[in-house]
Amino acid sequence: MTHRSPTLSEAQKKELHEMALRIVSPGKGILAADESVGSMAKRLAQVGVENTEENRRQYRQILFSADERINSCLGGVIFFHETLYQHSDNGVPFVKMIRDRGILVGIKVDKGVVPLAGTYGETTTQGLDGLSERCAQYKKDGAAFAKWRCVLKISDTNPSKLAITENANVLARYSSICQQHGIVPIIEPEILPDGDHDLKRSQYVTEKVLAAVYKAMSDHHVYLEGTLLKPNMVTAGHSCSTKYSPEEVAMATVMALRRTVPPAVTGVAFLSGGQSEEEASVHLNAISNCPLAKPWILTFSFGRALQASALRAWRGHKENEKAATEQFIKRAEVNSLACQGKYPVGDNYGEVGQCNYGSSYAY
Repeated sequence: MTHRSPTLSEAQKKELHEMALRIVSPGKGILAADESVGSMAKRLAQVGVENTEENRRQYRQILFSADERINSCLGGVIFFHETLYQHSDNGVPFVKMIRDRGILVGIKVDKGVVPLAGTYGETTTQGLDGLSERCAQYKKDGAAFAKWRCVLKISDTNPSKLAITENANVLARYSSICQQHGIVPIIEPEILPDGDHDLKRSQYVTEKVLAAVYKAMSDHHVYLEGTLLKPNMVTAGHSCSTKYSPEEVAMATVMALRRTVPPAVTGVAFLSGGQSEEEASVHLNAISNCPLAKPWILTFSFGRALQASALRAWRGHKENEKAATEQFIKRAEVNSLACQGKYPVGDNYGEVGQCNYGSSYAY
């Protein structure tokens, strides 16, 4: 029998909704600096830097020490557990550095993907055990929002109904737990760009996944106004022979969202999904300018597409830190414009820069 279940108080709802709105304030997006130790090893290896805790700290400090120009570009920064408890060279906690700017602190709370038995190489995401206790502690330690990533793949057989349903339910359970502790959940059902599927297939799968996610959110009584969605843009597979324009990507993306994401959801912050920095910005700009009605705030939650140039500029050398920070600020400013549809793309779209794509990318 359908009945009204115990839910959040009006005060809890108000806090969650206000925090969600702050994160995606006009012109602001999210820096995803929540790469795990393993992921950082891959990033640092690309520029010849050893993967030590100190080097990871130094690199994050380059991003977090950017000047006041980023204050109008970022509403939130997602931390990894290790980073949440690190300090600058001057002994200032990273959390304080970010919060003092009026930027909210987030935390990655999932424990990574694991195989889903009975499927063709599909996965689910672990970390629900102990999540309530972790959320309570993270809230005390300064986190206002959290992120949980599930991963789905497109092939002739995937994603299976089992994988879609399992990952949707995991995301809903995570969201419910976060909200009980006053933490805004970012919901990330990423559909990987691996494969040769075309734009139409990508849009179809994205719609099926998002429809399942929001059915699960309803079943788990998640307060949508106190959530943010972090989806993939609808793009063709990286091996697809057909190349689509930014306007085609934008139309497919917005159509998929309109068909599946309730208007009550406060904001949609797109992941970059291995696109180059420029490509991600151009697509974001096109999505922002898409002529279809868009009832949510649309913005970015980029990791590699905000950091790649900064990492290449740094290369582990102290004397390069200022130049690296400038590269990060430049990308933040570009994406601030793009999420408002104000980025002057020009005629050099074909020169999309160095691709950040990695097959079956895992954090």
